[in-house]
Amino acid sequence: MDQQILTKAQQEELIGILKERFEKNMHRHEGLDWGPIQEKLEANPDKLGSLYKMEITEGEPDVIGYDEKTEEYLFCDCSKESPKGRRSLCYDREALESRKKHKPENSAMDLAKEMGIEMLTEAQYRELQKLEPFDTKTSSWILTPEDIRQRGGALFCDCRYGHVFVYHNGADSYYSSRGFRGLLRV
Repeated sequence: MDQQILTKAQQEELIGILKERFEKNMHRHEGLDWGPIQEKLEANPDKLGSLYKMEITEGEPDVIGYDEKTEEYLFCDCSKESPKGRRSLCYDREALESRKKHKPENSAMDLAKEMGIEMLTEAQYRELQKLEPFDTKTSSWILTPEDIRQRGGALFCDCRYGHVFVYHNGADSYYSSRGFRGLLRV
């Protein structure tokens, strides 16, 4: 996915979708008002391009907070399950290139970079799960500490039995039920 330049009509449509989702899910962003968020979005067309990519890959991005230090709104994928358009990916480029057979189309880290979003850390994933249960049938890759990655592993999370679980797998593995969730600062 290249840098997405949206037409004025696409921008307006996307902002409408985001506003409707924001208003339907106030529990995710208590105390925040839509007006200043829309102003920031309209002033940052590149961020709208990233949100568009999150939307078309079925991530259902929504505001989950505000960083007072950086004065940025935090958008995160809030689809109930790992975004359908971002599944069946190994962890990173190194893992993708190491596969000899049955290579997936892409890696989670590469796609996140192409989309202009960050993969969630374990702490961010756990914070997201405090809003409501996500990934009760799927799982999502998370940013993996370098010492684990150097040994060939990568981490992923899900929510089962009312708890968040962190697991490991070979970074070159991929499954139809595993994708990744992204974070975008606006």
